[in-house]
Amino acid sequence: MRRGFQHGLWNPFQQLRNEMDRLLTDFFGATTEEFLPSMFRAQPAVNVWEKDDALIVESEIPGVKSEELEISVTGNQLSIRINRAETSEEGVTYHRRERPVGAVCRVLQLPVEVDAEKVEAVLRDGVLTITLPKAESAKPRKIQVAGN
Repeated sequence: MRRGFQHGLWNPFQQLRNEMDRLLTDFFGATTEEFLPSMFRAQPAVNVWEKDDALIVESEIPGVKSEELEISVTGNQLSIRINRAETSEEGVTYHRRERPVGAVCRVLQLPVEVDAEKVEAVLRDGVLTITLPKAESAKPRKIQVAGN
């Protein structure tokens, strides 16, 4: 397949990615996947959706323990901080270490005002689910129509 073409169509983003891979390979001898892979993707990735009374944020964070998580809400921003401890085995030689360690923080701008006092977070089977109840001012309000 020619550079910049994806599924038979020219894709400028794919062309840029190919050129970046070529530059990194020429300079460092590595492709973007091998050279600082976390630079090229948001950590942690999230899904956010809205229900009538709450926002739901979901993130897959395998191997993270609840004590390594710090979640906070300030105004209309949700902050998810993960502090993964550095681990290493004595007497081994690592050939590749791609799993992130240290602190990673993701800050999301929330689309509606939430009640920070009622936010709940659950970590189950490597999936973090955060329920952010909407503030009363953000909930739809039914207006009674007066008539004769």
